Amino acid sequence: MPAPERLPAPGVTDTGELEELLAEGELTVVGRIREASNAVLLCTVTHDGASVDCVYKPVKGERPLWDFPDGNLARREVAAYLISEATGWGLVPPTVLRDGPYGEGMVQQWIESAGPEGDTERDAEGDAEGGPEGDAEGGTPAGALLALVEGEEAGEGWKPVAFAEVGEGRTALLVHADDPRLRRLSVLDAVINNGDRKGGHLLPAPDGRLYGIDHGVTFHAEDKLRTLLWGWAGEPLTGEAREVLAELAAELAEGAPLATRLAELITEVELAAVRDRVAHLLRTGTHPQPSGQWPAIPWPPV
Repeated sequence: MPAPERLPAPGVTDTGELEELLAEGELTVVGRIREASNAVLLCTVTHDGASVDCVYKPVKGERPLWDFPDGNLARREVAAYLISEATGWGLVPPTVLRDGPYGEGMVQQWIESAGPEGDTERDAEGDAEGGPEGDAEGGTPAGALLALVEGEEAGEGWKPVAFAEVGEGRTALLVHADDPRLRRLSVLDAVINNGDRKGGHLLPAPDGRLYGIDHGVTFHAEDKLRTLLWGWAGEPLTGEAREVLAELAAELAEGAPLATRLAELITEVELAAVRDRVAHLLRTGTHPQPSGQWPAIPWPPV
């Protein structure tokens, strides 16, 4: 199934123009996102008569991570966007690195998360919250991308992840939808070594697209994959995924434009690890499985 066409922001005709708007436009802070552990500011950016809402994450507002001593979260977020664009799946909102009111940071297009009836949600007090809400492809409610179910079977249209305690000595099976958009995202996460794929990082948009956000904890040279999308673990990759990975391997070759841009954002060792992960996926032809050396599911999971 081909990836759906990206719908640009009003007044912007393509992704390149949107990137230019984000990078060159006047950035105005309008609020702060309350739930974020690092500084995340909701902004508008305006340039040549076009305007779009965006998220600005200044490097100065990042909390240091002991196991990510090199670089910063903002640059990894941009690197994740570049990999996403190279796949052609467009799973990460347009993201740039630029200077802002509080110094260098990541600026990313704000994605409205559609509500259960197809409406969109935003906090009117100048703060914003997102979550797995909206309409999925094929009529599956996007609010049902993740669920807890009774019993030991996931049921038709669902993939099992793990059993979870739900209180009073009871357990339930955590499942996610058997959704091609989620499956593509699981492949992207394997490539970028996402250490924090939570439910709240899945944003179905009103146009039917699915976006993943918050990619600062990525690109570690060691296996750090932690995700709620383990439902395809050990299963063969789709033909589409194998083709995309083969093309990505070529774009990651030394001297290729993508590799050159990534080298400005992540370390040489981290870039080599990206190449190794892509090669491993192509060699095995299967979705990765938990290593057993690192917690497989992020906490908290949402």
